[in-house]
Amino acid sequence: MSNESVPPTSVIAGARRLVVKVGSSLVTDEGRGIDHGAVALWAQQIVALHALGKEVILVSSGAIAEGMKRLGWAKRPSEIPELQAAAAVGQMGLAQAYETAFSAHGRHCAQILLTHADLANRQRYLNARSTLVTLLAHGVVPVINENDTVVTDEIKVGDNDTLGALVTNLVEADALIILTDQRGLYSADPRKDPSARLIADARADDASLAAMAGGAGSAIGKGGMLTKVLAARRAAQSGAHTVIASGREREVLLRLASGQCIGSQLRAGAGKLAARKQWMLDHLQTAGRVVVDAGAAHHLREGGASLLPVGVVDVLGEFERGDVIVVLDDQGREIARGLSNYASAEARLIRRAPTAQIEPILGFIEESELIHRDNMVLTQLAAG
Repeated sequence: MSNESVPPTSVIAGARRLVVKVGSSLVTDEGRGIDHGAVALWAQQIVALHALGKEVILVSSGAIAEGMKRLGWAKRPSEIPELQAAAAVGQMGLAQAYETAFSAHGRHCAQILLTHADLANRQRYLNARSTLVTLLAHGVVPVINENDTVVTDEIKVGDNDTLGALVTNLVEADALIILTDQRGLYSADPRKDPSARLIADARADDASLAAMAGGAGSAIGKGGMLTKVLAARRAAQSGAHTVIASGREREVLLRLASGQCIGSQLRAGAGKLAARKQWMLDHLQTAGRVVVDAGAAHHLREGGASLLPVGVVDVLGEFERGDVIVVLDDQGREIARGLSNYASAEARLIRRAPTAQIEPILGFIEESELIHRDNMVLTQLAAG
């Protein structure tokens, strides 16, 4: 762990795909609804990041605060139906604010509302990932919030720091930027301990960080520093670094992108490949298996290729789109694991079929691959 003078370059400088989370205090006027001037400044910085060749997904709080304003509520409610009502009303204003701000720069944005269930279910996980990646490819800025209108327990225990980390893992972003009204993570609560120092550089998996994190900050937001530390730890599982910084800093995103260190950067201990490999191998029970021919096995082992249906000779077991399945060679040896783009019933219909025949056979096409190489890991047996 380092003090605030040590880190020479921000981890954001070399990051291409970013998830940026802005808290309620940075997009609302102290609970008096959306601060359109602040939203415009965030849009301006994100457009500038695009010009630098970076992709940005924005996770934005503020819907409930805007709903409170529109409904005339001065205090954040505690009852779930009232929170859901505020979210439903406020989400309209939040989306409109971002649409106006990005349109001023000739940019499109898209609203995506997620729940924990969307990311826990593999089929919905893949659908969400495909949508986000496609939006990024078209230069659209996805603006994500938790779907507070329909969730129950999540609205009480969920927070957008955690959502930002989940989205970071979902799209395999290089870094997560959590912007707050605090300067960063301190060794102690600076409001109570004058000797508290800013933690400028640390490992995200450092167990002592959680003990340093305090409670919730503002009356409008629901996250505290602890949720940010835990979010950084979660993001690190997919190899992403995290920066926790003050959104009050002038042009904070652009300065981070230029290499300037601001706030606290919590580095991932494992590389992205190692983290994804471990995640795949952690699936001790798998829903199904596919057997591939010698040619496909060779391309998987040696060429790092995706698995196309034409190379599949048999489909065993029952599985759904997004389930982790095992890939076997023609000798019955496990060579890989990955997320299937098709259910077992569909896979049986298109096995041995060239890509051009997938849509005529099924009447639709989800992906040209049965398992994309980005969603596959070779097992130890295959490498040996």
